[in-house]
Amino acid sequence: MSSLTSEHQALHVPPLEEVAAVLQTGLKKYFAEGSVTVVQCPDLTKEPYSLGAAGLCGSPRLADVGGVPYLMPTIQRDKLYDVKTLAKMVDLPESFVLGAGAGPHDYIGVNSELMADVVTGTKYRNGSYTAKINATNKCELQKLPDDQSRCALMLNMFASEGRGGKVLRVWAKKRTGDTNLVSCLRQALEDHYGDKPVGLGGTFRLVEGSAKCHVMPDFSPVPLTCNDDVNKWLHFFDFPAPMVFMSTLVSKDPGMDLRTEHSHGYGKDYGGHYHFDTTPDNVEYEAYYNLAEYMYRIDRPNVTHQVGRN
Repeated sequence: MSSLTSEHQALHVPPLEEVAAVLQTGLKKYFAEGSVTVVQCPDLTKEPYSLGAAGLCGSPRLADVGGVPYLMPTIQRDKLYDVKTLAKMVDLPESFVLGAGAGPHDYIGVNSELMADVVTGTKYRNGSYTAKINATNKCELQKLPDDQSRCALMLNMFASEGRGGKVLRVWAKKRTGDTNLVSCLRQALEDHYGDKPVGLGGTFRLVEGSAKCHVMPDFSPVPLTCNDDVNKWLHFFDFPAPMVFMSTLVSKDPGMDLRTEHSHGYGKDYGGHYHFDTTPDNVEYEAYYNLAEYMYRIDRPNVTHQVGRN
């Protein structure tokens, strides 16, 4: 792990109030009801979020680790990462990490989706979950034990000191447009800020409705070379609310080969990669995001492609 390549860039960090207004404008294009406000972050360790640290503030930063090219066209099984080490690599060894990636296949036994929720350092806590396809082709949710803070292949993570403070609260209800919540927010930022990359990380809840999510099965025995191959390989589900998602997004890739949005979440006994809600008339979301100051790119693939990044 110590030999992993790493680079980073400062992101554009406008005032929270300005970003709230930009996101509010974008939200109106896709949801009948909605608001974006600057609020004191609620205690995220409490229900309904039940995450590892209280807030999203204190040296906030994003990292894009590995990438889909390590999964396809063919698997690179040696690509395993420890979140504790990644926290040090983003210069925040005592951090609260939320993220979306792939689970540690050597521990789970198969490929899986990862919902990362880890507090690193002296207050170490691992609240991460994985979702896999079991022998009966059903989704199976699994809580990772404290000693399994690893991921595989890829991870999009938001790290902070986990402190309370001012954050963005997004509330949206009744989708009228044709894009999902996260894409709506990311597109609003890109439309307003153009080539200045603005990054957000945090968590959102599917409060009402249901969401289309995928869960990766075990690694494909044949190469996956196009999006059609990927979609035939993945297992898709309609998961009902309530669900809690870990979410990252960046408005523009500043030449770092980034996955510009990635969200994984879980419910009572299921979880996976978020695509969009399937109940537009009665969907409801609540989200808390903070602006990231830096973007780190760790173990960037030398050979890249855009397949499988939806």
